Amino acid sequence: MLTLSLEFDRARFLSEYWQKKPVVLRNLLPDFEDPLTPEELAGCACEDQIESRLVCEDHSGAFSLQHGPFSEKDFTSLPKTHYTLLVQAMDQWFDEVATLKSAFDFIPSWRVDDVMISYASEHGGVGPHFDNYDVFLIQGLGQRRWRLGQSCSETTPLREHSPLRLIEDFETTQEFILNPGDVLYVPPRVAHWGEA
Repeated sequence: MLTLSLEFDRARFLSEYWQKKPVVLRNLLPDFEDPLTPEELAGCACEDQIESRLVCEDHSGAFSLQHGPFSEKDFTSLPKTHYTLLVQAMDQWFDEVATLKSAFDFIPSWRVDDVMISYASEHGGVGPHFDNYDVFLIQGLGQRRWRLGQSCSETTPLREHSPLRLIEDFETTQEFILNPGDVLYVPPRVAHWGEA
């Protein structure tokens, strides 16, 4: 079972931040270790029954999206930078991933969906976007720069001709570098953009 930093105040988080505003929780998971290696994650993305996506960004800043299952050739033909692999519902397949949910047992259980794991190459990301649900972004191996932006709604302009729901005009309001064990909480409909 994962343990949270002793300095983390659950009551303060719920009263000041939960569904109100983003916050970086430095070293919230001080002993965090990635439950899967990048190679194991890629192996999961090759399985028919596991939902996975691959997002690549080209030199012009345009993003492309592919859905799994993938083959080994799909991974060996990737560029060295600017891609991200996302694998959904890993908590349904691995007990060590499911234990991540126990670290957030102060959140109402009906608000918790699944644990998605991503692997990003250098400069990899999925672009500026927002979600309609609460997001806890746990940093594993490496570092990721996160930019936070404006509050969004169903009327927020999105990029045309993109397979992803990317925000047309992202306005950076805050920026953070996350290290292993750090967690970024993003409330629903707050724009965010991560880059490895």
